[in-house]
Parts: sequence; C-alpha cells; structure tokens
Amino acid sequence: MAYLDWLIPTSIFLLVCLSAHRIGHFFIGARLPLITGFLATGILIGPFVLGLLDADGVAGLRFVDEAALAFIAFAAGAELHYRELRSRLKSIRWITLGLVVVTFTAVVTAVLMLADRIPFVAGLGPPGRLAVALLAGSVLIARSPSSAIAVVNELRARGPFTRTVLGVTVVMDVVVIVIFGFNSSIAGALLQGSGFRAGLIALVIGEVLLAIGTGVALGRLIPWLTRLPGPRALKSVALLTCGYAIFATADALRHGSAERLGVELFLEPLLICMVAGFTIANFSERRTSFQRLLDDTGPGVYVAFFTLAGASLDFHTLLGTWLVAVALFATRLAAVFLGSFLGGAAARDPMRLNRIGGLAFVTQAGIGLGLAKEVAVEFPPWGSSFATMMIGVIVLNQIIGPPLFKLALHLAGEAHVKAGKHDLRGTPLALVFGFENDAMALARQLARHGWQAKIITRRPPAEATEADGVEIVEVPDLSAGALKEIGAEKATAFVTLMSEADNYTVCEAAYEHFGTRIVVARSTDHAEWPRLRDLGASIVDPGIAVVSLLDQLVRSPAVGAMILDAETDQDVVDLEVTSPDLDGVELRDVSLPLDIRVLSVRRDGAKLVFHGYLRLRRGDLVTMMGDRANLDEVALKFAA
Repeated sequence: MAYLDWLIPTSIFLLVCLSAHRIGHFFIGARLPLITGFLATGILIGPFVLGLLDADGVAGLRFVDEAALAFIAFAAGAELHYRELRSRLKSIRWITLGLVVVTFTAVVTAVLMLADRIPFVAGLGPPGRLAVALLAGSVLIARSPSSAIAVVNELRARGPFTRTVLGVTVVMDVVVIVIFGFNSSIAGALLQGSGFRAGLIALVIGEVLLAIGTGVALGRLIPWLTRLPGPRALKSVALLTCGYAIFATADALRHGSAERLGVELFLEPLLICMVAGFTIANFSERRTSFQRLLDDTGPGVYVAFFTLAGASLDFHTLLGTWLVAVALFATRLAAVFLGSFLGGAAARDPMRLNRIGGLAFVTQAGIGLGLAKEVAVEFPPWGSSFATMMIGVIVLNQIIGPPLFKLALHLAGEAHVKAGKHDLRGTPLALVFGFENDAMALARQLARHGWQAKIITRRPPAEATEADGVEIVEVPDLSAGALKEIGAEKATAFVTLMSEADNYTVCEAAYEHFGTRIVVARSTDHAEWPRLRDLGASIVDPGIAVVSLLDQLVRSPAVGAMILDAETDQDVVDLEVTSPDLDGVELRDVSLPLDIRVLSVRRDGAKLVFHGYLRLRRGDLVTMMGDRANLDEVALKFAA
C-alpha cells in the first residue's frame, strides 16, 4: 500500500490545480497578479488551513517542483534572443551590471544586519549567516520576463526604453542563474566548514563551466523531442520528464561524488536547463517548434508550480519573518532604483529615462520563486524557512511591480493604450477613409439606414465638398490632431479603404485616441492582419468577402438576402444598453416585439454565451435582427 502514499496526494493536487486555474482568474478581476491566485489556492489547501495536503504530502510532490523548475529554466533561456538585443547592448550591459552589483550588495548586507531577527538564521555561526545572505542576494536580483512582456503587450509599448527594459529583464535571468549556481556552491562549502580556499573557487568555476557545457549539449538533443510522433501532450510530458531527469542526475552526482571522491561535485540543474533553452532559441532550426511546445506546456506548469509553492509555505516562519520580509522588500526597492540609475548613467542614456528606470525592474515571479524553492531542496535543515521568507518578498514585488512598470512606460511616452469611450448618443456617424466608388456606395447605404456618413480624403477631386449628397472632408494628413479637427471623436465607426500603411495609421488613431467602437479595414495583405486585429479592427478581404457571401446565400438564403438588402423591411443592428432600467434585468424579462431575434451579446469586447437568464449590464452590445420599425422601438427601450 506504499504506493497510496504517493498516489493520493498527487490525485488531490491535480484536482486542486484545476480549481487554482479558475481562482487565479478571479484575482485578475481584482487587479492582482494571476500567480497570487495560484499561491492563495495552495495556501488554502495546505497543512496550515484546510489540510487537504499535509506536510508529508507536500514533500512527496517534490518531483512536481523539480520538473516545473526545469521547465521555467528552459523557458527563461528560450526568451534570450541575442540578435534582438544587439541594438541596445551597451545600455543592457551597464544597467544589468548596476542592478546586479547594487542589489546583491544591499541584500547581502541587509540579511547580515538582520540575522539576529531571523529565527532560522539566528542560531547559525558567521559562515552559515554568510551562506544565507549570499543565497538571498542571488534570489532577489531576479526579475520576471513573463510579467514584463505581459505589461508591454497590454500597453502596446514600443520604443528604446521598452527594448532596453525587456533586454535587461531577459538577460538578468541568465545572470541570476549563473550567480545562484556560483553562490550555491560557496554556501554549501561554508556550511560544511570548508571556508574559502583557492581550490574551492576553482571547483566552483569548473562546476559552472561544466554545467554550461552540459546545457549546450542538451540544447542540441532536446529539439528532437519536437519530432516525436503523437499529440503535443506527449511531447510536453517528454520535456517535463527530461527536466526532472536533469535534477535527479545532478542530485545523484552530488551524493555520489561526496561518497567516492570526498568532494561534492554539483552541476546546477537550473543553469543546465537555461543554457539548453538559450542554445535551442538561438542555434537550432527547431526553435519555433520548441517555443510552441513551451507555450502549450507553460500554463499547466505554472499553475502546478505556484499552487505547490503556496501549499509549502510555512505560516509559522512567515509570521516570524514578515517584518524582515518587508525590510528586504524596501532594501531591494531602493537598490533597484539606485542600480538602474547608475547603470543608465554609465551607458549615457537620457537622464529622464534613468530617473524612472527603477520602476521597470521591481517585478519578480517564476525564476525568483524557482530559486527560492531550489534552496529548499538543496539545504533541507533551513531551506523551507528560507523559501517562505523569500516568497513573502517576491509576492510583494509581484503585486507592486506591474503597476510601477506601467507608470514607467507612460512616463517614458512609449505606452499606446486604448482610448476611453465617448458619448455617442444621437445619429451615428461613420467616417469612410478613401475617395472611391466603394466608399461612396457605402456612405449612401449607411445613410439609408439612418447613419450620417462622411468621406475623408487627403486629395478630393476638383475641390469637391459633396457628391450625391455625401459630404467629403479633406484632411492634410491622417494624424490624430488632424482627425480631431474634423470631429473624429464623435464617430461611431471608422472604415478604411486606403493603402495598407494608411489603414494602419487610421486604425491606430482610432484605438489610441478616440476609442472608436467599430473599426473596419479593407486589407489584402495577410501579414498585416495580426497588427490590425491587435487594434480591434474587423478585416475585410474583398476576394474572400465575395466567396463568403456566396457561401452564405447557398447555406442560409434568408441571412444572405438580408445582408444584400433584398428584404428591405429587415435589418441587423448593434444596440448598446445604456438605460439604467435594464441594468441587471434578465434577457427573458425584456419585452421585445415578436419578430426580433437576439443574435449575440458582447460585454467588454467578449462575446457571451447568451440565454434567457443572462442579466444585461450597461454597456452591453446586443446584436438583433428584425423589422426596422421594431428595431427602432427596441433602440428607444435600450437608450438612457
């Protein structure tokens, strides 16, 4: 029955991970990081709250920790693309150096000064205290590339400051693992009473070089996993098994060398995996397949890792060290600002960016937690208490860091966020960009449906200001300022029928400056579609559109005829719920004319699965089909 000691905790943990995934998204709604939800779930099921997993059960899941740590290191190495960093290499080099030196020195000093106030450190001698301080300094210089990339994508940030920050954040993952491997070996020697010797330094350097060589070799072998036949889930399992094997081999080598040679030979598994990921990302033809494998595997791994980290938190240690954790958080925060400023100044970056640079480097997550958990594995007597204290600091950094990074991007002028909504009550206005026959036909069609439509062009023919009853407006250029002068903020819809470059300029202005609800772009260049979709634009390819319409007429003649306006008494419209009387009312309780059909309900850009019990909210967009007169009646009911 011994296998039940492993099977039962594992089964409970897998079920909890499914819940943690959902709980994490509730935390996003509360504007907290996703991993905070995973950690909270782990704490809830751990030995100090509900006790679904006791201390022995958590210890029995160590293999999950090791496989996840290996994966995190693979992913960290794969994010370092040397060719993309070359343009900002000078700034990246100096800022990384400033952050490492200042942060590491400040944290080590702070731990040594606070040693008597840290329960698990107070009983150690000077060598032991120095070992703990070196490991704490190594963990707290880590950054979080995944969090940084998420913020950059959210704000659509771009520019030299953004490129430098991402470069430093990714490079720091490499540096921190090397430094951790070096200090881990030194800490092990100090705790064994070996002290500092020239032979020790040579041994540590040799271990680091051997780990790097092993990582390069694995980086040549691991891409073959992507060639395995079968589903991607099988490849994900193979990658995680490979990562766990690296940890198991390193542990066996450590104990075997100590017994047979009298010297512990330790190859840092995180360094091996990180170098392997870097090798694949930069020197393998299978880099794309490997990155896709990481993307597919990552969500599940992060849920399991952070949930288990929460379950392994020692509340007694956390309560006893929370003041120390706050002090280390404040020390690190000050050191990050100073190190970033000194590094930027040495690189001769603009002083206005140097002053705000520290805001971008506060966040910590995967690698920092991974290193803390690695200490728990390598130094059993006090490693769990150390990991608990470090996790407290890291959670503070993860909560405070992303808002500070967003502030930095705004101050640097490199954030491109979506503009807020404007009050568009009254006759809807559509701006059609481009003077051509299709634009004129569209404007007249919209006018027949009760819209006001204007043609926007930079080169109107023969000084025309109106054609067939459609107003033509000339603009000097397509900048946000020029569009504001013609009242673009009042438009309900933008339709762009211009060149690919001009279409993107208009869509970007609609997204960043006007918050335009409906943006439609005509495009035949499929390579441009992802960029246009990121701006919320609906894309129309004329060739595909005709085929799609013919297909619709074949499979659903009624809808196709309505699109072609063959049934003049029927229409499809989007109506926004602005009436406070309908806020919170179930859809089935809204009195609608019998011929009206609800086709979809969208909320905050997401399409809802609607049914009679769906409660409407102000701001919902409800797509309806029916008689035009009845649709006008419903529009009045939905309006404030």
